[in-house]
Amino acid sequence: MTDNVHMGHRARKRFGQNFLNDQDVIANIVRAINPRPDDVLVEIGPGLGALTEPVLEQAGQLQVVELDRDLAARLRQRDGITVNEADALKFDFGTLHQEGKPFKVFGNLPYNISTPLLFHLFTWSDCINEMHFMLQKEVVERMAAGPGTKQYGRLSVMTQYFCQVIPVLHVGPHAFTPPPKVDSAVVRLVPYKDKPVKVKDERKLSQVLTEAFNQRRKTVRNTFKAHFSTEQLEALGVDPGARPENLSLAQYAALADALAGRSSEA
Repeated sequence: MTDNVHMGHRARKRFGQNFLNDQDVIANIVRAINPRPDDVLVEIGPGLGALTEPVLEQAGQLQVVELDRDLAARLRQRDGITVNEADALKFDFGTLHQEGKPFKVFGNLPYNISTPLLFHLFTWSDCINEMHFMLQKEVVERMAAGPGTKQYGRLSVMTQYFCQVIPVLHVGPHAFTPPPKVDSAVVRLVPYKDKPVKVKDERKLSQVLTEAFNQRRKTVRNTFKAHFSTEQLEALGVDPGARPENLSLAQYAALADALAGRSSEA
C-alpha cells in the first residue's frame, strides 16, 4: 500500500484522493488558469498543493476549500493561504465573493462527487469569472456533448445552460499518485454573463432534464405524457417522436418554461 502514500500523506479512498504529481501537466494547468495578483482565486480540494504552490507563487494569495483536516492543517502553515475547512458540496461560495470582483475557481476534483459539486457551483455562476477543473475524461466529454450523441444528457444541458465549455487538456493515470483507473481531462468553464438561452425557473429545467434522461430510450411523447399532449409538444417546437438525447437546450428551456407557467397560474 506504499504507493498510496505521497509526500507523507496516505491517500484516503473515502475522499476520492488522487494526488497530481506530473510537473508538465501541472505547468499546463497553471498556464490555463493564468493566476494574477489581483485575482480572487479559490481552489477546491488542494490536497498536497500541486496546483496550490505554483498558483500562489503567481497570485500571492489564495482561498482554499479542504475537507481533510490533516491537509487543512498543513495548508494553514503556508503564508498567503486562507483555509476554509469544509465540505465543498455544502460550502457557501457566496461568502468568498468580493463586490465587483468575480472569482476564479479551480481544482483537481474528487471524481466521486464531481457532478453534484458542479451543480452546486452553478448556483454561484453570477459570482464566478471562470472555472478550471481536472475531472474524469468521460465527465468532460459529457459536459461538452451536443444533441444526438450518447454522451449527451442532463449534465451536458445544465452545464451548457450556465457556461461555455472548453476542453483544455487530456491527462493519463500516470500523472497521479495513486494512479486512478480512468483517464482524466481538464476543462475550462466560463459562466455566461448573458445566457444565450434563459428559463423562468432553473429548478423546472432541472426537473425536466431529470425526467427525460432517467428514461432516455423512451420517446419524448411517452416521457412527458403526464405533462404534455402530443399537440402541446408540437406547439412548443418539440418532435413527440424524438428521444431525449435529440432535444436541444432551447427545446428543454421551452418545456421548462411551459411547466413554470402552469405553476405560476396555479
